[in-house]
Amino acid sequence: MRKLATLFTTLLAVLNLLCVILLLCAAYSSYVDGEIHPARASMGLVFPVFAVANLCFLVLWLLLRKWYLSLLPILGFLVCFPPLRLYCPLNARTAEADLPEQRIKLLTYNVMNFNTMEKVDGQNPMLSYILRQNPDIVCMQEFVPTINRKYLTQEDIDELLESYPYKHIQPPGLACYSKFPILSALPIDYGSRTNGSVMYELLIGTDTVTLINNHLESNKLSMSDRETFETTLQVQQKPEEIGNAFFHLLGKLNEAVQKRSYQAKVVEEVVREAQAKGRHVIVCGDFNDSPLSNAHRILTQNLNDAFSESGRGLGSSFNQNKFYFRIDNILVSHDLRTYNCTVDNSISSSDHYPMWCYITKKK
Repeated sequence: MRKLATLFTTLLAVLNLLCVILLLCAAYSSYVDGEIHPARASMGLVFPVFAVANLCFLVLWLLLRKWYLSLLPILGFLVCFPPLRLYCPLNARTAEADLPEQRIKLLTYNVMNFNTMEKVDGQNPMLSYILRQNPDIVCMQEFVPTINRKYLTQEDIDELLESYPYKHIQPPGLACYSKFPILSALPIDYGSRTNGSVMYELLIGTDTVTLINNHLESNKLSMSDRETFETTLQVQQKPEEIGNAFFHLLGKLNEAVQKRSYQAKVVEEVVREAQAKGRHVIVCGDFNDSPLSNAHRILTQNLNDAFSESGRGLGSSFNQNKFYFRIDNILVSHDLRTYNCTVDNSISSSDHYPMWCYITKKK
């Protein structure tokens, strides 16, 4: 009986070791070039799975009073602490009264074409939300007005957002509304017809600030693909059906990862050029990838992640079909500081939750 218990403990220890190895591979997968090895670079998507599994092993060893074996999952968490903090930060909120007086509020929001652009009494819930939040700058993605008066037209949007005297609309769906003058707006060319990035130069006080609004390559998962993924998680299916669904999704993800890695490199070059001119830089928008992605790491080489610096929790910003990831971002240059970065799940009119934060210059 003792030999059987020892064998069982050894087997669990081996499984825990394997879990720790996979956890570390997922935690640092962002360092894998997504253009060359997209599948390996995508491992960050399963980071929470291995993190939870490792936590379960820790609880198990403590319950069994296997103190020496509990060091294995603890060591795993210690080694991957930086990615863990990036993925799920636990920052304290700053009270409104303690916020710097000289600050701006920036909001980024994938509005999903305003959810078929429906109007209720001439208004739209997403635009009403923006007005309630009253940010100084609003960056939107999937911004596509219509000419049908039954739905939201460009005139409707401009009328509702009349408190923003400066705006720039860039097909195929990027928009910036600002209370500060937009000095220039330049699309960043990386050869995508349905996605894009735009660099704005804004005059904020006496500073010229570079702001880049992004909608990086989407995974192009159809509603059928997403429903298949959700069904696979919920319903008992044959192994070959699960395998077919997995490889189908993986193929689409790999293609998108390759494109996002390239697009992030192009945007990062624009960031470097702006910083070489001594500009404050803000990069925001829908990255369509997790915080542990290659695209995110590329864009944070010279920028700080606002949610990691001042947010709290997982901050999942995509809310459909069990794809619960933080794929929307606000990044700032090292000479800027952020406060209270928030993914606001109080409104679910789009398939994305809005993200906002306060930004100020460091002293």
